[in-house]
Amino acid sequence: MRVKMKAKNFFSASISAVLMLLSAFSTNAQTQATKATVYFTSEITPESLVKIYKALGKEATGKVAVKISTGESAQSNHLRPELIGSLVHEVNGTIVECNTAYGGNRSNTAAHRRAIEQRGYGDIAEVDIMDADGYIDLPVTDTKYLQYNRVGSHLSNYDFLINLAHFKGHAMGGFGGVLKNQSIGIATPEGKTLIHTAGRYDDPRYVFQNPSGQDAFLESMAAAAQSVHDYFKGNTIYINVMNNLSVDCDCDGHPSAPQMKDIGILASLDPVALDKACLDLIFNHQSTAGDNSAPLVQRINGRHGAHIVDYAAEIGLGSLSYDLVDITNSSAVEPISVNGVQKYNVYGLDGVKILSNADNIDSLTPGIYIINGVKTQIK
Repeated sequence: MRVKMKAKNFFSASISAVLMLLSAFSTNAQTQATKATVYFTSEITPESLVKIYKALGKEATGKVAVKISTGESAQSNHLRPELIGSLVHEVNGTIVECNTAYGGNRSNTAAHRRAIEQRGYGDIAEVDIMDADGYIDLPVTDTKYLQYNRVGSHLSNYDFLINLAHFKGHAMGGFGGVLKNQSIGIATPEGKTLIHTAGRYDDPRYVFQNPSGQDAFLESMAAAAQSVHDYFKGNTIYINVMNNLSVDCDCDGHPSAPQMKDIGILASLDPVALDKACLDLIFNHQSTAGDNSAPLVQRINGRHGAHIVDYAAEIGLGSLSYDLVDITNSSAVEPISVNGVQKYNVYGLDGVKILSNADNIDSLTPGIYIINGVKTQIK
């Protein structure tokens, strides 16, 4: 994989070294017919989230679902509303989730709605619990373990999916990124059980049974993620936020404290390349005092977690080969184009939209704004 990067004076020396290491590693990377592009920024802010979405060059159109994890408790490391709000507003999106298969405060729709309001997601957007009215079964291309993927019925109401995942460890899968968010995350409790048990059971009482072994579970996740990807026929983008890098998932109400520092945000149109790039950053991280990747590496390896990206590539969901493009230092305000005419979208720092597809920004009073995804000071 070839790494394109620009230096930035405050850029972490550790992250910079890892990116350079990945560049050197690329000469030995697996050759793919099509190499994916993965964008990276070390800044984890509302404006950088919008910026990396725009870097993908694919506009979210129609009715847009933004899939997140709402987190098991206020102590969980789920992505906070104040971080994601600007992106959700930018695409006029609906936050979507499904109920969990285990006993917790999100295992039924009424309890889940309360949790959503407690987390503050209802303050920034409409939130849709997609399995509140039942399920639909999506066809799967890889039928090794699953005959269908059972997902929330409201999925059919959406034209475009933004898979917005928090990348972190996971007690069962080793790690959770966009592949997990698009498989377990979109499945109903029965669908989650089918994935966890590799097609053996659909009764959530057996969700933590593992009759066919760990790899079968991981491969079932890959197959389910592929079914959702295929369902949207290319109308999907993928974003991983690498902050609060605990060994535990957001489904853990009392997660272990992260032992390594935040890394950044990565995005791609290829979910396999994206999760692979995040894994590479973890595995090639140069640990120092207070920034130790060893616990997370141990959690991933202990669950054979990286197998999911290998299998997802094998079944054709995406590529293991990618270019990593660092946009951290890209700060110029780029006008967007509507029918060939340059336009500006402007937000306040509170995430409220001030101008929509404006011809110019002359009306703005002095202050700091987010203009076409870039934090900008108007004097």
